[in-house]
Amino acid sequence: MLSNEEIKQIIPHRYPFLLVDKIESIDEETKTIVGIKCVSANEMQFLGHYPQHSVMPGVLIVEAMAQTGAVLLLKDPANKGKLPLFAGINKMRFSRPVVPGDVLKMTVQFKRMIGGICIASCEATVDGEKAASGEILCALQEA
Repeated sequence: MLSNEEIKQIIPHRYPFLLVDKIESIDEETKTIVGIKCVSANEMQFLGHYPQHSVMPGVLIVEAMAQTGAVLLLKDPANKGKLPLFAGINKMRFSRPVVPGDVLKMTVQFKRMIGGICIASCEATVDGEKAASGEILCALQEA
């Protein structure tokens, strides 16, 4: 398990855009990582995104999953100092709203690498109920 402070030593994201609170598990063999995001009503997006009915924007759920995957990629000493960039998003579907008070559990599994692009399947759940799932593509660039 990695704490928030340990995550900040691995990926470059910072408040208000660091969207992973802790890493619950990493399986190097299956290239799978599980991250946690505790959704709070104090977050800036809730000021303007449906302020009368706070819903976490889908793009931020996708970003949180991507940041979780970036932790696994950048933990590899061969990738130290590189910058993870979105290369694509495939088949992303949203199944339930994510609201303040929810604990978002994000599972990212890297499947393959094609021409320098890492392809991962990802899923976000709340209390075991699927909130989002799809595929993210990431390119690692020299910083």
